[in-house]
Amino acid sequence: MISVERFTGSEEEWDLFATRQQGYTHFHRLGWRTLIKDVFGHECVYLAARDGGELIGVLPLVRVRSIVFGHYLVSMPFLNYGGPLGTELGIRAVVREGVAIARRENVKLFEMRSRVQLDISLPVSHRKITVVLDLPGDSDSLFRSFDAKLRSQIRRPQKEGVTVRFGPEQVLPFFSVFARHMRDLGTPTQPLSFFRAIAERFPEDSWFACAYLGDKPVAAGCGFRFGDEFEMTWASSLRAYNREAPNMLLYWACMERAIASGVKRFNFGRCTPGAGTHRFKMQWGGREEPLWWYGLGATSDATTPSPDDSAFRFGPRVWRKLPEFIATAFGPSIVRYIP
Repeated sequence: MISVERFTGSEEEWDLFATRQQGYTHFHRLGWRTLIKDVFGHECVYLAARDGGELIGVLPLVRVRSIVFGHYLVSMPFLNYGGPLGTELGIRAVVREGVAIARRENVKLFEMRSRVQLDISLPVSHRKITVVLDLPGDSDSLFRSFDAKLRSQIRRPQKEGVTVRFGPEQVLPFFSVFARHMRDLGTPTQPLSFFRAIAERFPEDSWFACAYLGDKPVAAGCGFRFGDEFEMTWASSLRAYNREAPNMLLYWACMERAIASGVKRFNFGRCTPGAGTHRFKMQWGGREEPLWWYGLGATSDATTPSPDDSAFRFGPRVWRKLPEFIATAFGPSIVRYIP
């Protein structure tokens, strides 16, 4: 008999099971449940399917609810991946329970951001993709594989005196670049407490990197290592320093570190097909991978909030005009409801 209930076991049991499943990513770790609850106050509905007591399926879900945007159940909000893991029967069991919860509670959208295709009968969207670059055994081989233009773009910030630093002490400089960049894009920023919690909760897996011109941080990134893969989850640079191209050196430094750490794949993170970030990522020679975002909406056009929606299209134009300190102060109170 297969039973599904909220997971009450140990972190060790959940993580040991999750890491052995196809489609596992860092964002499936149980530690994210506490982190999201503590930082954002959202209810985390982590489902587990058992067969005679043996764990056969898991599904991390987070409830994001607001008067303005609506009621969502997402795996995982604010992150690139999630979705169910386990055996075929286990996956179907936890998905079935997730759908039942969504219908019972009139959820606007139930969404699972899977890395892999699932054998389930829910609508799927490929509106987001990722780009993955296979890494050789040494950084010299990777550098030689780049075309002359890309090698020149990496050397340019080095010639300008840009340097890259890694470590948990880079969280604050990272955030200073990230918050400015998000304001310039017209998007509310995540809170500093989110990134501090990441560095504290996942000190071995999370990488914070900053590119400096002199003593000023001008580009920054945060990513995660899981298995033999590294994903650059957030990356930003200051527009005023586009000529020095510090983001090129930032990515290259992360690739060098990944190779030195034994990582086999560099994941550039999700993007929209055809967008500028997609073109930036493809120039490194990686391959596109579709993302399998399964969803069930209260209406056929239900999706997570986006500035492309006519109701919110004015938002980015207004946000770009705000003083940085105001955008940084009030952004987190908005973005916590945008999964």
